[in-house]
Amino acid sequence: MKALILLFVLCFLTPPVCSGQINSFSSLATQFLNSLNGQQRNKVLYKFGDDEHFDWHFIPKSNRKGILLRELNEKQKAFAFTLLKSYLSDQAFRQTQEIIQLEWVLQELENRPKDDWFRDPGNYAFIFFGQPSDKTPWGWRFEGHHISFTFSTLDNRITSGTPGFLGANPAIVLSGPQKGKQVLKDEATLGFQLLGSLSPQQLAKAVISSEAPGDIITAASRKAMIEKPQGIIYSELNGAQQKLFLQLLSVYIHRYTKTFAAEMMQEIEQAGLEKLQFAWAGAREHAQGKPHYYRIQGPTIIIEYDNTQNNANHIHTVVRDLKHDFGGDELLHHYQKSH
Repeated sequence: MKALILLFVLCFLTPPVCSGQINSFSSLATQFLNSLNGQQRNKVLYKFGDDEHFDWHFIPKSNRKGILLRELNEKQKAFAFTLLKSYLSDQAFRQTQEIIQLEWVLQELENRPKDDWFRDPGNYAFIFFGQPSDKTPWGWRFEGHHISFTFSTLDNRITSGTPGFLGANPAIVLSGPQKGKQVLKDEATLGFQLLGSLSPQQLAKAVISSEAPGDIITAASRKAMIEKPQGIIYSELNGAQQKLFLQLLSVYIHRYTKTFAAEMMQEIEQAGLEKLQFAWAGAREHAQGKPHYYRIQGPTIIIEYDNTQNNANHIHTVVRDLKHDFGGDELLHHYQKSH
């Protein structure tokens, strides 16, 4: 198992094998696509806005579309992960690596055979929507168990990185070589810190239920929707609490590159920080066996965190951009006009 983990680490850290300077997202994507044979390219390329573009999920699937990691050679994996790393922060990239490694942990905990697809670190897929270009919209997705990022790009700019999902099971590894590993630690710790800072009067507004929902409420929907925002409003927090709120928000926004994270934050601020709400449901104690859930919601964004499964040791988190999920309608219209 250690050898397999080392192999994956090397795959993630191997630099691209190419000549010349790579200076655009499209060239990184093209580098990967050019490394594929004809049959592989047919599996990985779809039209921008194809129904498959919106068919995302974070569960193990035996029929996930695109090209799977286990179908790629080491050079192709290096190109693929170089592309992924260019869209994510270093921290989020490490989290994707560690989440994939948790499949080995689950395989051992559940006594599954080594060739079992259900807990297979190779069962993660890359899929592209539209031909990578510096002039016309295109997108791509990296997805598997507990990871799903859908990216859209135009004019060498990331225009969308959502839906963006990261999960971890176990949330805290309780035994074995990776004992103590906590992939989504900041997401959990800062949520409880913000909750713990609230006064009884503030808690009455923030806590919306004594029971946590069984999963993220927006699920794997095409359109994220929670009709009635709930919770305590940002403007009802004191200065120290607002700082904690923004630290928690930043953990999710900064899963992406600094440039794109800054653009996301600018949109949130323009829509009004004072309109953001923090809602909590379930247990208030940070302990295994205590199911809990929180949500940040504003005019442009929904962020959800849920830890209820596996005796509350199984986290799901998601970022949904209410204007730009899957690139948004505006980018789809742009693509249709250019084709």
